[in-house]
Amino acid sequence: MTNAEIIKEVDPKLLEILVCPATKDRLVYRKETSELLSRKARLAYPIRDGIPIMLVDEARTLSDDEVNALANALAGAGGG
Repeated sequence: MTNAEIIKEVDPKLLEILVCPATKDRLVYRKETSELLSRKARLAYPIRDGIPIMLVDEARTLSDDEVNALANALAGAGGG
């Protein structure tokens, strides 16, 4: 693992305690896009240099397809 990869990794313990600032609901980590997803708020919070940016103004809105895929993934994992 290179230094750049190490810096971009998010501490799993941090992920366990973070919640959506808008809904106070749990978040789902999407490693492929470096985002934390909130199904209820329909928002994706970016992770930059391994640091979650937990500001609603910095989050992007999830599309209907993304929300449905997230719901299906959570239901399949027993978390829906």
